[in-house]
Amino acid sequence: MTATRVLVLNSGSSSVKYQLLDMADASRLAVGLVERIGEETSRLKHTPLTGGGAEARVFEGPIADHKAALEGVAAELSKDGLGLDSPELAAIGHRVVHGGTKFTQPTVVDADVLAELESLVPLAPLHNPANVTGIEVARSIRPDLPQVAVFDTAFHATMPEAAWRYALDRETADALSIRRYGFHGTSHAYVSRETAKLLGRTPEETNVIVLHLGNGASASAVRGGVCVDTSMGLTPLEGLVMGTRSGDLDPAVIFHLARVGGKSVDEIDALLNKKSGLIGLCGDNDQREVERRRAEGDASAALAFDVYIHRLKKYIGAYAAVLGRVDAVAFTAGVGENSATVREAAISGLEELGLALDGERNAVRADEPRLVSAEYARVAVAVVPTDEELEIATQAYALVRG
Repeated sequence: MTATRVLVLNSGSSSVKYQLLDMADASRLAVGLVERIGEETSRLKHTPLTGGGAEARVFEGPIADHKAALEGVAAELSKDGLGLDSPELAAIGHRVVHGGTKFTQPTVVDADVLAELESLVPLAPLHNPANVTGIEVARSIRPDLPQVAVFDTAFHATMPEAAWRYALDRETADALSIRRYGFHGTSHAYVSRETAKLLGRTPEETNVIVLHLGNGASASAVRGGVCVDTSMGLTPLEGLVMGTRSGDLDPAVIFHLARVGGKSVDEIDALLNKKSGLIGLCGDNDQREVERRRAEGDASAALAFDVYIHRLKKYIGAYAAVLGRVDAVAFTAGVGENSATVREAAISGLEELGLALDGERNAVRADEPRLVSAEYARVAVAVVPTDEELEIATQAYALVRG
């Protein structure tokens, strides 16, 4: 029997998202989420997708730690005949946020790799520890099975030094590994390829600006299937305006907050990552609420929307300059896929760059990749639903199959 299944795990500090896929046809067999791990009110929601798709099963009660969470996932999968002991399981693919400069490809995890991942924790203290915990727990349950780490930063490793290097003192920057790494890489990789397919081209002959717009947001410039620039930097804080993150900021604002505002480093970190962006500007980090309030005449919501769009337009223009020739601008993730208002505002006024929307196409809601640009537009505008789990599974499966 050929093993074609891949379990994809995305382990957060108090949650585990998972999907089981069969790479023979890229179909999903089950999806689920464990949340509030370590609390009395933990919750596991498991949805089998085989046999016509059964209803979701929900467990609510204490789930002590990630080991208990993954054991719960394994038990739920077993009820559907999809257990982790199945010989059809080829690998477990793990989302790892930060790979530093060492990990630029999917990697089978062993003790040495785990040690390297631990050393990267200072670069992603909120994410990598949980990612590592998920790998360790999965290894303990299936030590014989390949555990494959797929890195958010990997797709951006192709950036030229002129794009990734900050204009800092080189000795200091190199000693502390300070550079632009970029994130959401699995999404940018998947969407840039799917956009090329939508245009009837190969990735190698297609230049795409990818706009991953969710609560976290990032842009990338992809030339011929290769990332040449991206908006996030050393951390996911840099770049576009996000739900709770400020995005680009004069670094001296931090000095001012410390010297004049009397804020500690931790307070400034929390301010910029959790209390800024849309929520800082208008009190809502949900773009749907921002748009609703804006439509009702709320001035702070209107300002938040305008700041968000202004930054987005700047990156579209900047990456058009970086690429030289743009074949498509692709919107993806929760906001990018679902907000016709954001797409319209972002593209409006960019006719000189060859961009124009078709209003009727843009207003349509659909789950499939589609073009929303006007027929006469020189540059295509696409809406491409992202699929990071499929991308992780695809990379993990390709690695273990050799």
